[in-house]
Amino acid sequence: MSDACKTCPSKSGDQKGTCGSVKATKAVQNIAITSALSKIKRKILVMSGKGGVGKSTVATNLALGLANRGFQVGLMDVDLHGPDICRMLSLTEKLQRTREDKNALVPPMRYNDTLKVMSLEYMMENRDEAIIWRGPLKIQAIRQFIAEIDWGKLDYLVIDAPPGTGDEPLSVAQTIKDVNALVVTTPQEIALADVRKSINFCRHVNINILGVVENMSGFICPHCDKPVDIFGTGGGRKTALEFNLPFLGDVPMDPKVVAGGDAGKPYLSSGVGSVATKAFDQVIDNVIKELPVKQES
Repeated sequence: MSDACKTCPSKSGDQKGTCGSVKATKAVQNIAITSALSKIKRKILVMSGKGGVGKSTVATNLALGLANRGFQVGLMDVDLHGPDICRMLSLTEKLQRTREDKNALVPPMRYNDTLKVMSLEYMMENRDEAIIWRGPLKIQAIRQFIAEIDWGKLDYLVIDAPPGTGDEPLSVAQTIKDVNALVVTTPQEIALADVRKSINFCRHVNINILGVVENMSGFICPHCDKPVDIFGTGGGRKTALEFNLPFLGDVPMDPKVVAGGDAGKPYLSSGVGSVATKAFDQVIDNVIKELPVKQES
């Protein structure tokens, strides 16, 4: 036992105290994580180098789009400081757990028969409360989202991470070894510079990169329904080519996408035959092509 342990208020007679309990708890959680992940065929981490590129919009519509095609899908929101998934899907339920079932697996929210959702907002009494957490708490929350949620058998688990290369994407990389990164960018050079950092992060921590999506690639005029290149186009494709990565598609801006997100009715996966929804259908086609799964009959 070290000198530091001698003064620890948690020290017990067996000289393990809380440290021993923490190690035992983590070992049990590791087993639960392994068990949960073994039932999930494909895991996709949706990430971006900077905020404001529509990453959560892409993650939400990707999950719902896959679910609409008959796949069993989970959507996990690990953007802990700014969880938006519940609002984008108009999910308002709150977790109700009694003392008797506190050790039971937590049932996720259900959007429909093929899409399950987990977000920190599900567990909060006041969804407008600020989450003021340091790294260790965020890491533990992400582990719990996997170990203690009853995901069941899934074809795809889509994970919405906050922008950047901080605790949340790193925790996902360390916890889900076979996760694949889908990197979202916009066409401007300032966004692409941050995307290159995200790509290098993935390579540094050995995350397979599924591909790049260029969001807000032009603007669909609400009057003539034709694209206007406000931010330019082609930057995402060029970056994918530069890094020898699959380019999954470019999705134009459409005012209906914003309205759909605010109303909790995702527009890109609505099936409406607009320019934007057709473009996103192509993204989903490419994701399925890059990460195919065999659906159970």
